[in-house]
Amino acid sequence: MKNTILKTEFNFPGQNNLYKGKVRDVYSIDEDKLVMIATDRISAFDCVLPRGIPYKGQVLNQIASSFLKATSDIVPNWLEATPDPSVSVGKRCEPFKVEMVIRGYLTGHAWREYRDGKRMICGVPMPDGMKENDKFPSPLITPTTKADIGHDEDITREEILAQGIVEEKDYIMLENYTKELFDRGSNMADERGLILVDTKYEFGKDKDGVITLIDEIHTPDSSRYFYKESYQENQDNGEKQKQLSKEFVRQWLIENGFQGKDGQDIPFMSDDFVNSVSERYIELYEYITGVDFIKEEVDDVIKRVENNILSYL
Repeated sequence: MKNTILKTEFNFPGQNNLYKGKVRDVYSIDEDKLVMIATDRISAFDCVLPRGIPYKGQVLNQIASSFLKATSDIVPNWLEATPDPSVSVGKRCEPFKVEMVIRGYLTGHAWREYRDGKRMICGVPMPDGMKENDKFPSPLITPTTKADIGHDEDITREEILAQGIVEEKDYIMLENYTKELFDRGSNMADERGLILVDTKYEFGKDKDGVITLIDEIHTPDSSRYFYKESYQENQDNGEKQKQLSKEFVRQWLIENGFQGKDGQDIPFMSDDFVNSVSERYIELYEYITGVDFIKEEVDDVIKRVENNILSYL
């Protein structure tokens, strides 16, 4: 489909590497520059689904760039420019091999662990007597190892330090930045009538050894949001929370017999389903930014992206 970005195979001046993540294609240019394309791929249960979601890349890129700009006083970040609505350009960093997950509420993976009787996640205790989507007394940092292939794995702070994955002085800074970013993101969401439920951050070091926020933040791919207005009533009545996140995609897959396990087939994705996912992403964009989403020209989106990057470089 020409109107979605499923894969890119560009060859830019000075290009020396292409890394394809689950949803992003990252081009290394010269010694210290990255061109990151937010494709329209969508992943769940660590599997990339077969169809792209129109405008998803644009949504993610524009939300992420706005939050990176809004948090640059907390921690330096990698972003330098956005030459196309689906593209960010910035400085290359050496990434830490952990993702800093922070959870304000008992939902998703944490809830599934809790429901199964566990009261520890990543070495962090969870209080007794909670129900799904309850707020934790204070946010929990639950790091994971960063997997290039397959599943990211839960890991404890103690294991990270004992295995030398991150030095303690750096890890303390990562924890502090994670808390400050989550606090800022929560306040910004609150102003828009949303609750930032949980999210993850990735950090690296730039060529001068400065800890830097990399990748993207506070998008529906890395974060969950609830609606503030209906949250308490839904909790009191034992009803599900409406989420602005990928969780509804995960739930659809579960209902259709897929959780990324061996022998399971990804269910058929109809046009109606694909369009409904696209609408949810656009809805989140408008909620979280407070501005109308402007659909960019997508008749030949690959050519548009390539031309805009070449013009910038």
